[in-house]
Amino acid sequence: MRWDELEEQNCSVSRTLSVIGDRWTMMVLRCCFMRVRRFEEFQMKLGIARRVLSERLQKLVEKGVLRKEPYQERPTRYEYRLTQKGLDLYPVIMAMVAWGDRYMVGEEGIPMRHRHLTCGHAFHAVSTCSECGEVLDPREVRLEFLLEETLFVDGQPMAARPKTGSDD
Repeated sequence: MRWDELEEQNCSVSRTLSVIGDRWTMMVLRCCFMRVRRFEEFQMKLGIARRVLSERLQKLVEKGVLRKEPYQERPTRYEYRLTQKGLDLYPVIMAMVAWGDRYMVGEEGIPMRHRHLTCGHAFHAVSTCSECGEVLDPREVRLEFLLEETLFVDGQPMAARPKTGSDD
């Protein structure tokens, strides 16, 4: 499958990756959640080439993840702010933070802590069931395909693939 075909796949992960699936886009989004808004700030924090940054910001605006708001008239300059669609990516960023804090932490420890302003506590993100509130364990989740057209792997629909080994 080619990179430019991801958006056409009948798979939510593929479609999401078509928007946010490269490293610079994720780094731009990380900065957005750290309240970076201006082109020069992104460039300074990321050390990214202007052309690459411009392309990533443009794509995020086109896909409705960010919106441009002018902050200066002459010359016109813009801030990039998360839309609701962008804010809804926060759990994705927090899942990456949790994984990185667990498996990629250096000798000096985790690089930052997250504090919930409502209760004042430092926290780590967890995924919970929207219905019962229990922490989700992938071994206790079953996929139910809702469309006739399913994701294919090696020419077979994932739902019809024979089991091989454990479910882990």
